[in-house]
Order: sequence, then C-alpha cells, then structure tokens
Amino acid sequence: MLKLPDPIIAVEGVTKQVRDSGGMLTILHDIAFALRARESAAIVGASGSGKSTLLAIVAGLDTPSAGTVHLAGHDLFALDEDARAALRARQLGFVFQSFQLLPNLNALENVMLPLELLGVERARARATEMLQRVGLGERLTHYPRTLSGGEQQRVALARAFVVRPAVLLADEPTGSLDFATGERVMDLMFELNREAGTTLLLVTHDAAIASRCDRQLHLEAGRLAPAAGGVPGSVAIARSGT
Repeated sequence: MLKLPDPIIAVEGVTKQVRDSGGMLTILHDIAFALRARESAAIVGASGSGKSTLLAIVAGLDTPSAGTVHLAGHDLFALDEDARAALRARQLGFVFQSFQLLPNLNALENVMLPLELLGVERARARATEMLQRVGLGERLTHYPRTLSGGEQQRVALARAFVVRPAVLLADEPTGSLDFATGERVMDLMFELNREAGTTLLLVTHDAAIASRCDRQLHLEAGRLAPAAGGVPGSVAIARSGT
C-alpha cells in the first residue's frame, strides 16, 4: 500500500484558556486536524469562535494551554521563542487583513525585507520579479500610504510568497477590501498558491472563499464541528467536554 506523506501541519489536542474577570475562559477545546503539502483549508465560524486564535497558535505566535502543533516535522512548542521565529521565517508566509506593511519602506523594500533577514542572494531582483508577478511592477518605489487597499494587499501577497514558503497562513485577507477588489486579490492568492505548491490555511467569514479550499474546518464555540453529513472524514472532531 502506498504510504501517504506526513502532514506538514499537525494540530494535536490544542486547547487555549485565558483568565478574565469571570474566571477561566476556554477559547479552543481539544482541536485536532492535519494538512498535507499542497492542501488548502479554510477555518470558518462565527465571530468569537476562536478562528484567529487557532491560526496564531498554528503559526507559533500564541501558545496553547494544552496540546501542540507540528510544523514541517518540528514540534513548535518544544522550541524556544527564537527557534520558533527562525522556523517561521523559513517555512511560513503570512497575509493579514490589515496588510501589516511597514510604512517607512516602499513596496520593493517591504518585499525584500524577509529575503534580507534570511540572507537570500539577489533579494532585490527576486522582490522585483514578485511585484511584477502581482501587477505592481510600476509601483516599486511607492510607499504604503500612496497605494490603494488592493495594491497594499498585493504587496503583502508578494512579501508572503517571495520566500517560497511551505505554508501560507491568511487571516481574513479580504476583510479590509471591497467585494470586487477582494475577488481579484483572492484569485491572485489561489493562483500563486497553485504555482508555488504551498499549503494554504486561511481564516474567512466568506462562504464563497471557503468553498474554493479543499476542506473547511468549522469552529463552533471553540470546537471543531463534524463535517457535512456528520462524517468527520479527514477532519478530526474535538471530543466533548468543558
């Protein structure tokens, strides 16, 4: 029998609790799922269901109260903070709703930055090529404040893909854009993702965007819900409990 490749992302029993004025609040309950190379999945659910918290834990930007995440074979939370940051720099690309561009750097410099931090040769040439790929070859020296929302998100896409990441994480990538611009940005994201062979995990409230992914992970009050028809399929269902 042909053995399937190991998952590039494996979330194992992740629970997240925080203390507030009312006591202990559980944001995520025993979450488990896995994604293999080139798969795409959308995390969907109501506001406050834990979508962005789960994405932050997958990225190693937040720590779980229990459970762990394996990324490209590495146990994220067995690593110290510096080692997690180094792993993110090598393996992950990020696209955020608020773009997260550095305002004092122009488009080219924003895209060059992750390459320079990794010590990649020809950083300027690679960044230029990627900005041309997303249709911003004439906007290289423009600063974020002079770019439209759609242009800023395309710079963010270029920055995410220029490092050729194994995994792309996106948190509501069209949330700050109008419908038509968001459609164009998502078309570009999925096109780049197919070309790069990247594993994509995104948070979205948009059912049309979620339907373009291979799988959907439905969060309900911090728990993974059963797949359609009550059959878990390749999505692990969180165990009941408090």
